[in-house]
Amino acid sequence: MATVVAKTGIRRESGWLYFVDKAGDISRVRMQRSGQRVPKGRQKVARCGIEREDGWLYFIDKKGNVCRVKMKRSRRRTTAKRTTTRRRTTSRRKTTTRKKASKKATRRKTARKKPARRKSTARKTTSRRARR
Repeated sequence: MATVVAKTGIRRESGWLYFVDKAGDISRVRMQRSGQRVPKGRQKVARCGIEREDGWLYFIDKKGNVCRVKMKRSRRRTTAKRTTTRRRTTSRRKTTTRKKASKKATRRKTARKKPARRKSTARKTTSRRARR
């Protein structure tokens, strides 16, 4: 479940995308619709000053408050770096000796593709009726 970080109570308007920006405040940007140009730039809606922590997802809920929830997968790990371990080498099994096939026998010739036929768009002028 999500926990409320800051109560802002923002009323959302249609056609705007609301998000928590880098400064920890709530901003909005005009959503792009098909065939329309969108003016660049964002507007600050509310100042919260939230300090983000790694591994948490911050969003704005239906009531207009800023909430956070633990991410199932996060890019940054707060744990110590992984140490590389060497693989244990196992003793190799003795393989039975086989005769090697000659290179000529193992190589297969690749089949060449025939060039594609071009379909004629014009009809043949010689038909049965024309011959009579």
